[in-house]
Amino acid sequence: MSIGQLDYQLFHTVNEWASSASYLNSVMIFLAEDAFYLFCIGLLVYWFTRSDENRRMVVESAIAACLGLAISWILGQMFYRDRPFAAHTVNQLIDHAANASFPSDHALGAFILATSIALFRKEGIVWLILAGLIAFSRVWTGVHYPGDVVAGALIGVLVSSVVHLVLWKSVALSGWVSACISFYEKWEIKIWPRQTKKTQQATAQEK
Repeated sequence: MSIGQLDYQLFHTVNEWASSASYLNSVMIFLAEDAFYLFCIGLLVYWFTRSDENRRMVVESAIAACLGLAISWILGQMFYRDRPFAAHTVNQLIDHAANASFPSDHALGAFILATSIALFRKEGIVWLILAGLIAFSRVWTGVHYPGDVVAGALIGVLVSSVVHLVLWKSVALSGWVSACISFYEKWEIKIWPRQTKKTQQATAQEK
């Protein structure tokens, strides 16, 4: 059995659960279509904690996401693969354009962001689990083969890890990230002043 045949057999097994375990379909549809937005919300929350470490994490994840999506586009052109629903009769639970299936951008993006968080924070494991569920749901709902999401996940982990390592080891690039954050904060503080202990005490006394 070839790798392609094995990939299809795995896809068929998982995708058939959309019929045999249809009570989970609403959860899988949410994971496949909307759960990625939880990463966006999470990164916004991390950013507005105003912690320097969290802001470096968000910048790293943004850089890694841009790089990862560029790599994904190149691979999609070089190794074009039809979506499962374009080549077979499948249980397709969500609408999707019949574009390149390999690699999965959802899996790639989710694992880039989850890995970036995990490299900074202990709760990163929760984000990695969510990324895995998103990847799995893309197969369940009929829009990706298992090989697509595995490739996306591996690329995501690799890209985010390399970006983190490069920024950690390069004084120049690390300084550039710090400079960008500082530039932003100069404008932010004019709109949203930081609450120091003294200002908090003064506010409390006024009340």
